[in-house]
Amino acid sequence: MDKSKLKRLFSGLCCSVCRHDFDEEAIIIKREEENLLVLQIVCPECGKSFGIALLGSGALAIKDKEDDELQIQESPKPITYDDVLDAHNFIENLEKDWTKYIPDELK
Repeated sequence: MDKSKLKRLFSGLCCSVCRHDFDEEAIIIKREEENLLVLQIVCPECGKSFGIALLGSGALAIKDKEDDELQIQESPKPITYDDVLDAHNFIENLEKDWTKYIPDELK
């Protein structure tokens, strides 16, 4: 993927330590596969790392427009508090031998 398009995702954002704007040098592509991009954001001025991001091309589409606006395709709904509570209750109520549901090749 073109780094200049990725930079547009981070335009208007800056380093929380030194206030340097993120540019193409701030984006380090760690891995690129079909439908997946793994990147790291590092401030080119002070070296502060802002972690790793996973971008799936199915959930995000960057398109060039004549007016040079960034268009982002709608993604799934965000996780709600109820979703988190449901997951917590599910995990809390698992049987003691829950590992029997994990395939042997993943254990």
